Amino acid sequence: MKGKSQMHQGKRRSIRWVYFAFSALLIGTMLMGCAETQVAGGHVDHTRLQDGTYEGSYRGGPNRALVQVTIKNSNIVHIEILQHLAWRGGAAEAPIVARIIASQSTRVDAVSGATNSSRVIMNAVQDAIEKAYKQ
Repeated sequence: MKGKSQMHQGKRRSIRWVYFAFSALLIGTMLMGCAETQVAGGHVDHTRLQDGTYEGSYRGGPNRALVQVTIKNSNIVHIEILQHLAWRGGAAEAPIVARIIASQSTRVDAVSGATNSSRVIMNAVQDAIEKAYKQ
């Protein structure tokens, strides 16, 4: 029969193992969620754009964006960010929208300190633009 001290040691080992496994899982999840998002878009082909309002979305790492893009006279005239889930990337919203509209491209300079959010917004706009292309 095991003594009380042996039983406590066994419990402590089990608790340590569970704690270690949980920590490893948590760290692994965080590292996978922080993978760098690549920019999918580029110059917009205005000859293929249809006027209208289109939604686009993109998820990259821990960030996600849902946007609504308005096309008028074959140009991007308005972008509304309907949803942007980000840890620290809220500062990217207004500058990225302004840069995309000014350059008529979904590949613009990212906001320093909010690179992943910038790229997620660019890719969400690109998703909407692809829906606006004439088939």
